[in-house]
Amino acid sequence: MPCGACGHQNEPLARFCNQCGAPLGACSRCHAQNPPGSRFCQACGQRISARPAGYTPRHLADEVLRRAGGVEGERKQVTVLFADVAGFTAIAEGLDPEETHGIMDACFAILLDEIHRFGGTVNQFTGDGVMALFGAPVAHEDHARLAVSAALCIQRALGDFERRLRQERGLDFRMRIGLNSGPVIVGRIGDDLRSDYTAVGDTTNLAARVLTLAEPGGVVVTEHTYRLTHSYFTFASLGEVSVKGRQKPVEAYRVAGLGRVRTRIQAAASRGLTSFVGRERELAALTDAFAAAASGTGQVVTISGEAGIGKSRLVHEFLERLTGSGTLVCQAACAPYTRGFPYYPFIKIVRDYCEIGDDDDESRIREKARHK
Repeated sequence: MPCGACGHQNEPLARFCNQCGAPLGACSRCHAQNPPGSRFCQACGQRISARPAGYTPRHLADEVLRRAGGVEGERKQVTVLFADVAGFTAIAEGLDPEETHGIMDACFAILLDEIHRFGGTVNQFTGDGVMALFGAPVAHEDHARLAVSAALCIQRALGDFERRLRQERGLDFRMRIGLNSGPVIVGRIGDDLRSDYTAVGDTTNLAARVLTLAEPGGVVVTEHTYRLTHSYFTFASLGEVSVKGRQKPVEAYRVAGLGRVRTRIQAAASRGLTSFVGRERELAALTDAFAAAASGTGQVVTISGEAGIGKSRLVHEFLERLTGSGTLVCQAACAPYTRGFPYYPFIKIVRDYCEIGDDDDESRIREKARHK
């Protein structure tokens, strides 16, 4: 019997998964327990095998199924990601089918981990790659930034895998990734999370087309995605390029790496902020708390208020006033896609303090941490 949490196959009469310990036969709709081997929930009639969590994390599967009825037929702004193996036909030609399957299975595991880590959902497998969406059916207002982050992390995570295949089998195994942002219509969402997304215009089609512009190991985005993310990443313009199926050329950009901006307020500051007026009382309270902390009395400050009231700007102005004072400032922010990562803010602070980069290997990380 497959586990609804991790996808592991268990004995027919098992009550709990011997891989992750999750109860078997739990209904994804009402969470009622059912006898081993049940195909439908005895409490509400839901299909027990509805959760495709063999590759979808439990929290993401629950979120998609919970919103299924509400998003069906909606127009959504999303970012579409296509990834495939460069020269896959030539690679598969020299391998046994079982070897090819094993390589792609390991590759898919890497892709799924990174896509799910940034809140994306896999819409379909294409044999030698995947199609994923960010912003639907689970909405993210920064879907483009999440998608580009996932693409860069995929290429970085594939590094060790590629080197191992080159050493063991002499294979040049690299992936290309293309992204485009735009509107789609959310179609039917079934009990197994299979979702049909009908593109309004050519949102999905264009993402598949720009994929062919990417070099092996590279990431290419359209102008639509570039406009939404240019503050957070560095890009190299490919100019106007012709793509199959389109009469007019499209503007495309190669993603070169991460930019210096990490937050929205930093992105806004890079474009120029309006004059900061008022909030003297709030700034005074923050200054007093800082003085107390500097004298050895630890402080915790909570800033609350409605969206758009200026909380981030207040913190930004306070930190700007500390510039040049010799104060060490460590920042970290929580995001929806970090829910599955315990202590993420603390990990982020430690990594920034030790100047640990995303490309640093374990030995390099240890060296940097030791010197701090």
